[in-house]
Amino acid sequence: MKALILAAALVAPLDDPGQEARARALENEIRCVVCQNEPISQSTADMATDMRRLVRERIAAGESDAEIRAFFKARYGDFVLLRPGADPAFWGLWAAPFVLLLAGLAALFALRRGAAPLAPEPDDR
Repeated sequence: MKALILAAALVAPLDDPGQEARARALENEIRCVVCQNEPISQSTADMATDMRRLVRERIAAGESDAEIRAFFKARYGDFVLLRPGADPAFWGLWAAPFVLLLAGLAALFALRRGAAPLAPEPDDR
């Protein structure tokens, strides 16, 4: 029974060893949308099997790795890629802590510079 389940989860390897290596590398970069914390290469979910089959079909059709990643990203969103890359829409999110730190330091410096002296100045009467 186990062998039957395992055989159903396997996808036929590609004839070209270079294409097979590309398929395996891509399968480690694409997240299973059912398991959510596993690449499709390690998942036994039916959806992962279908996704592995899609990767191999697209490689056999001559698509590049970037095109295949873009296909899965368009179909399932950024979450499907285990390493989504730097999207310009999120640059502000990454820069916000540094901007806030610099603004806080500037405000602290301005307050310290304009603060009244601690000791009163001597009166020359």
